[in-house]
Amino acid sequence: MLTAERIKFTQKRGFRRVLNQRVDAYFAEHGLTQRDNPSMYLKTLIIVLWLFSAWAFVLFAPVIFPVRLLGCMVLAIAVAAFSFNVGHDANHNAYSSNPHINRVLGMTYDFVGLSSFLWRYRHNYLHHTYTNILGHDVEIHGDGAVRMSPEQEHFSIYRFQQFYIWGLYLFIPFYWFLYDVYLVLNNGKYHDHKIPPFQPLELVSLLAIKLLWLGYVFGLPLALGFSIPEVLIGASVTYMTYGIVVCTIFMLAHVVESTEFLTPDGESGAIDDEWAICQIRTTANFATTNPFWNWFCGGLNHQVTHHLFPNICHIHYPQLESIIKDVCQEFDVEYKVYPTFKAAIASNYRWLEAMGKA
Repeated sequence: MLTAERIKFTQKRGFRRVLNQRVDAYFAEHGLTQRDNPSMYLKTLIIVLWLFSAWAFVLFAPVIFPVRLLGCMVLAIAVAAFSFNVGHDANHNAYSSNPHINRVLGMTYDFVGLSSFLWRYRHNYLHHTYTNILGHDVEIHGDGAVRMSPEQEHFSIYRFQQFYIWGLYLFIPFYWFLYDVYLVLNNGKYHDHKIPPFQPLELVSLLAIKLLWLGYVFGLPLALGFSIPEVLIGASVTYMTYGIVVCTIFMLAHVVESTEFLTPDGESGAIDDEWAICQIRTTANFATTNPFWNWFCGGLNHQVTHHLFPNICHIHYPQLESIIKDVCQEFDVEYKVYPTFKAAIASNYRWLEAMGKA
């Protein structure tokens, strides 16, 4: 398998240069800042109020247990909204120009049960650099349970993956929680990519927050008088709902019929195209004119813009889309977008079905 250092994007067609000039001109012309935006602060406040209101309802409202479980689902969607909008921007250094603010807000991923340190390496570096390249982009590997790339080895179980993948989504948050610990304790790596060494403080904080997560997810409700079955069911409903929401949104960016899965040259490790154009070839948008998805997804339905400008706050993505489309047209690059969420889901289903039959 090729190492990351050997993969090269060999062409320089000027696409990236022209696009950067147009985007910089947009911000200068309108007097806007790429980060530290008041509208983002307001959005953060709304989501935080939503999140803590749902959390308080689940723990303290005098309601019957089935209604409390509905509250768990509302809480899970609020956690997903915070992860999409605040945590995701912060871990990409797109929330604020102050790195300390980004780091603090990025660590909210740890409080959800996912290591922000490992996520930044796996997602920011491997996924965003080597998008849809098997053996390098961890996001399309599926740990052997799902076949997303045509380059991946086929097993008979994949024939039903378009159905059972929805069950896998339910357990992904618990898998992330445990697998993070495994990677840390066993000096793990992603494919052939060795994880950067933890600083002592980072290692202690990762493990300490994992224990804290167990405390407030399970220990606090028990201390408040909930029974063990109630706590287990409530935590499961919350994190299973969170898992299916998060995984569904992320899958629609790259695992659909219109996106490409790139294969470097076997000897040189080269991909004969410009890196920025490869990002467009491997990425698709969905429902970019829908106000709900634009607000809820934190720009993840504008994945093309996000992959080209991950360090710009997502609130600018709808305005940047027209600029990217114009440059794509000038350079004869196909810009991929599904008009609705339903269309993207259908395309994801058909792609998984096709990969299962190979």
